[in-house]
Amino acid sequence: MTKLHTNSNNPASWKALVAAKYTGVQLEVVNANEQTAKNSPYGKIPYLETNEGIIFEANAIARYVARQGKNNLFGHNSFEAAQVEQWIDFSSSEIDLPGSVWVFPILGYIPNNSQATQKAKGDIRKVLEFLNKHLVTRTFLVGQRISLADIAVAASLYRLYQRVLDSGFRKPFGNVSRWFLTVVNQPEFKGVSGETKLCEKMEVAPEVEEQPKETKKEQPKEVKPKEPKKEAKKEQKKKDEEDEEEDYEKAEREKEAKKGPNPLDLLPPSTFIMDEWKRMYSNNDTRSVALPWLWEKLDRQGYSIWFGDYKYNNELSKVFMTSNLLGGYVQRVEKLRKYGFGSLIIFGEEPSLEISVCFLVRGQELPAEMLETDDTEHYNWRKANLDDPATRELVNDFFAWDGSFGGRSKKFNQGKIFK
Repeated sequence: MTKLHTNSNNPASWKALVAAKYTGVQLEVVNANEQTAKNSPYGKIPYLETNEGIIFEANAIARYVARQGKNNLFGHNSFEAAQVEQWIDFSSSEIDLPGSVWVFPILGYIPNNSQATQKAKGDIRKVLEFLNKHLVTRTFLVGQRISLADIAVAASLYRLYQRVLDSGFRKPFGNVSRWFLTVVNQPEFKGVSGETKLCEKMEVAPEVEEQPKETKKEQPKEVKPKEPKKEAKKEQKKKDEEDEEEDYEKAEREKEAKKGPNPLDLLPPSTFIMDEWKRMYSNNDTRSVALPWLWEKLDRQGYSIWFGDYKYNNELSKVFMTSNLLGGYVQRVEKLRKYGFGSLIIFGEEPSLEISVCFLVRGQELPAEMLETDDTEHYNWRKANLDDPATRELVNDFFAWDGSFGGRSKKFNQGKIFK
């Protein structure tokens, strides 16, 4: 009998197992571990053991199983077969990667990276938007009946629907949810996955605390007697350096005292609490939860939003150098952290890149904490008109890292959040 080596509760393997239910192919499921995984040519699971040899990669296994037995899961003609193949490739290239980046930190498979997760959320939202349009007039992805396309795409979305796609996130994508529930509640799918329960509250991966680096214990060195003259000179030099440092710190304290209180602290009290917004942004889906909260709570008299376009985009050709440029800006504007929140984005592809930023700040002008930072003068700034729906949507795009960005020709590449 053909054997499928996999671990329990692996949706990637379900593609083949559900296909086997439809085609009547008998598969023996072997619970795999690290030792048995070594029998796969690539050293990973799932893999299929057949009389002819071994097949690895979940989609290849599913295709093999779907072509066996009695039921046709590849459509009624060559065109539909190509459509089925396109959706299988789509599930692999457009869903599996961002889905893993979002869900695997929750499952403890990989470390949490908040910026990568935010990017993955935007990618998944684009996938759901595309599927939602496709399914407006369709029950299934290809033709009038279940195909391997439906099985593959539903399996790729399964953990997302189970862990993170709560009702708020799902709301704009009713056609996708209707199709998904239709597919997973078919007896053949249900016989593999069991009852499907949709996510009620979006799960969030724990923040990773940076561990202090271990310092290597040094062996005690033999101490040789020092010449009195040299020792005296070193002691005097050390004392001079300490005095110089103390004088510098005293001067800085006097400078701060002369400045007086921060003008932003003297503004009338605001009902909008910046720390609450940052927690809301970090712990919830941006589009469905955080942004509606922002527009409901934002005190427009006490806060303003600014867009900045980098003046020297013609000099930006390498992504890593451009990313370092933004990283430096984030570090140098550290004093703004109490009073501001920002999204700094790179658009385009090498060698033609652009930088634009969007900052939410206390007060109605760019604060001194930004103006005193040299980087700020390298941007053309404009204040957002929050009475304009198109401008508010542009703010949404900057904070969610997806959307049309006001019809910008260059696509989102990557970004940094200042919070």
